[in-house]
Amino acid sequence: MSYQVLARKWRPRKFVELVGQEHVVRALTNALDTGRMHHAYLFTGTRGVGKTTIARIFAKSLNCERGESADPCGECAVCTAVDAGRFVDLLEIDAASNTGVDDVREVIENAQYAPARGRFKVYLVDEVHMLSKPAFNALLKTLEEPPPHVKFLLATTDPQKLPVTVLSRCLKFNLKRLLPEQIAGQMRHILDAEQIAYEDAAIAELARGADGSLRDGLSLLDQAIAYGGGVLKADEVRAMLGSVARGQVLGVLDALADGDGARLMAECDRIASFSPDFGGVLDDLAATLHRVQLIQLVPGYRGEDDGDEEALAALAGRLQPEDVQLYYQIATSGRRDLALAPDARTGFEMALLRMLAFRPADAGEAPAERVARPVAPPRAAPAAVQQPSAPTSPAPAAPSRPAPTTPPARASVPSDARGLPHWESLIEQANLRGPLGQLAQNAALRERDGHTLVLALQPAHMHLAVEPMVSQMEERIGQALGERIKLRFVSDSQSAAQTPAARAASARESAQGAAEQAIEEDPLVQSLKREFGARVVPQSVKPIEQ
Repeated sequence: MSYQVLARKWRPRKFVELVGQEHVVRALTNALDTGRMHHAYLFTGTRGVGKTTIARIFAKSLNCERGESADPCGECAVCTAVDAGRFVDLLEIDAASNTGVDDVREVIENAQYAPARGRFKVYLVDEVHMLSKPAFNALLKTLEEPPPHVKFLLATTDPQKLPVTVLSRCLKFNLKRLLPEQIAGQMRHILDAEQIAYEDAAIAELARGADGSLRDGLSLLDQAIAYGGGVLKADEVRAMLGSVARGQVLGVLDALADGDGARLMAECDRIASFSPDFGGVLDDLAATLHRVQLIQLVPGYRGEDDGDEEALAALAGRLQPEDVQLYYQIATSGRRDLALAPDARTGFEMALLRMLAFRPADAGEAPAERVARPVAPPRAAPAAVQQPSAPTSPAPAAPSRPAPTTPPARASVPSDARGLPHWESLIEQANLRGPLGQLAQNAALRERDGHTLVLALQPAHMHLAVEPMVSQMEERIGQALGERIKLRFVSDSQSAAQTPAARAASARESAQGAAEQAIEEDPLVQSLKREFGARVVPQSVKPIEQ
């Protein structure tokens, strides 16, 4: 018995078997169940997402011998004939091969005749955008007013090339690219049914390689089964696809974080030994940087659990968010420029070297370590040569010469009565704005323990004290104070009245009260109230900005 490829063997035969196109299935199911069917449907989407499959299931639903429904029996003569591709009233036309007006004219002439076996004659036109302009013009009249026994199902990967006159005559359904998780789930279902052993990491590699197309994914699955001799192993699948393990990409980022050029090139050599698709490696690098950035900027983010969360979290703590953005941009632009490189490996290495070259001098240090770098003291004016201590007469004045100027030193932060830095002044000096400013304004400086500042937050605000905001605050405050600083946040429900935000609110309230009182006591206002019964609307009074 000849072998049937998985993409054909496991082609869905009912709407319930389709993967990832629920929005289309729901609309067609409702139309079939209620009998409110349009005469022309247009299915758009990338290759291998189910356009032709949906059209064939729809044709079975219309002509099933047990009646029109969204759930054809799959057993009658009509259903089996459609599945086998020999149902006479389902005419599949490849527009890429039949582009001329004569081909369309033949379709139009045949459309006038009643169906031979079913209730409807269904025309499935694949890649309809390939029809010539005269062919479209010939089709328009029939497409707008077809005989009652005719349904048109059009499929295309490029709907932008269709004339608006055709689009306006069809119900359009855009099929989505499938997610790797959806493709992986279908692969596991098939492999379990086929009793083929597999590793989850191998399925994940194939699902990513499918690039949103289930048909492409099943073709890759067929290839991987043959490559592995009936067993799917992750290493063998990577070798087949020319991809590398995610750990290799993490090794590249680890070397970049350390600024270690020699180790970076060693990682390149290790990756090159697998003969990978270097464009795919840059894609993996960009995807990993994306996950690192999510960990940095989205509190509580948890991605796919594939065993490398701890390594990603460590990288997120070592890299600055702006550096991650830079590396991501270089990875994506490097992917685009590979075709211009002398060879793919050179282009890949140059992309990594570009990351290293544009890496800030202190990009590999943790935020606290950046603050720890000693601040150079102000350069003092050159000291005069010490003269003997014997009394001497005053020396004649030297010719007038501009005194050596001292570069500005850092502005000092005043201290409060407890000897702690004045918190509002420190916020201003450290230029804490935006989210960092909101966190600082709602905190109260409780105490100082060596180089650690203890800040009190209300329990409702403790969720703000997360990375990378805390590290950025440590860096800014450390630069303002000229020393290494660590911040420790403690929960304190009584701290609200001591925060800069509370004091600012109190000051605004006092100013508002004073402004309203001044208005009430104004002689003109009092006269208006006496003569005309006027009244002051408190919310309309605003204090004068100082």
